[in-house]
Amino acid sequence: MSQPPASAQSAQAGPQLRTRAEGLAAALPPLLAQAEHLASTVLLGSHGRRRSGMGDEFWQYRPLSQGDEAREIDWRRSARSDVHFIRQKEWQAAQSVVIWVDGSRSMGFSGDRNRAAKSDRARLLALALSVLLVRAGERVGLANTGAPPRGGQLQLVRLAEALTGELSADDYGTPETPGLPAHARAVFLSDFMGDIAGVEAALAKAADRGVRGALFQILDPVEETFPFDGRTIFESMGGTLSHETLKAGELKERYLQRLAERKDRLEHLARVTGWLYDCHHTGDSAQSALLWLYAALERSR
Repeated sequence: MSQPPASAQSAQAGPQLRTRAEGLAAALPPLLAQAEHLASTVLLGSHGRRRSGMGDEFWQYRPLSQGDEAREIDWRRSARSDVHFIRQKEWQAAQSVVIWVDGSRSMGFSGDRNRAAKSDRARLLALALSVLLVRAGERVGLANTGAPPRGGQLQLVRLAEALTGELSADDYGTPETPGLPAHARAVFLSDFMGDIAGVEAALAKAADRGVRGALFQILDPVEETFPFDGRTIFESMGGTLSHETLKAGELKERYLQRLAERKDRLEHLARVTGWLYDCHHTGDSAQSALLWLYAALERSR
């Protein structure tokens, strides 16, 4: 049987290729596309470890010393001096970063229908941070899944799929630390509105394993300003807690005081365990939050 002409084959291949491309695009989680876009807005310099070792990036020249081999000499640099120099490269061993994203009901709150929920911002930041870390050659994993940290684009797809699940039935979340690699780095993303004892225990376990990182509290602007007055019914996002008052305005001062105390406690816990703490509002720029998180991991080395 004769083959169809090349022009006919090309005409058939066009729609087929488009169908395959659309299928691949549909399979890519929208969250990953958002995270890739956010990560692309952050301009970062070289992700060097500032230690000599196996790698591709130049670190420094140093004079030849006893024990060095002749093949390590940089003859071009040495030709400009009476001393032989060794060209050292930066250490490029990948490090592990574990991210915990609070998936409890409280994270589903938003004080404005036009503003992202706390969970949406937490997931976006977690994945965008993962994009930056993977690009830098690191291994990244989610504490929520229990799977070991990995690198590569496929891992980003896995993380995106894991982050697009439904919120749990719990009103408040507690950081998960099982299987946390020793001497890794970690990030906890939450509103930290639940029992502080869970955070204390998680940080203690992390510190025992030599893990350092960042506590990143995410709040809605309404949770900072408490703009309630008159008759108000306060309910937890899971519906397990409820409180009705006729004078909500009288609760504002006590609420803001307790919120300030919670922030101070989180900052203290971070400081004594060698971690860093910051508070982010969903009404603020996600880009600035991503920059802080990335810088915090760099400082926690």
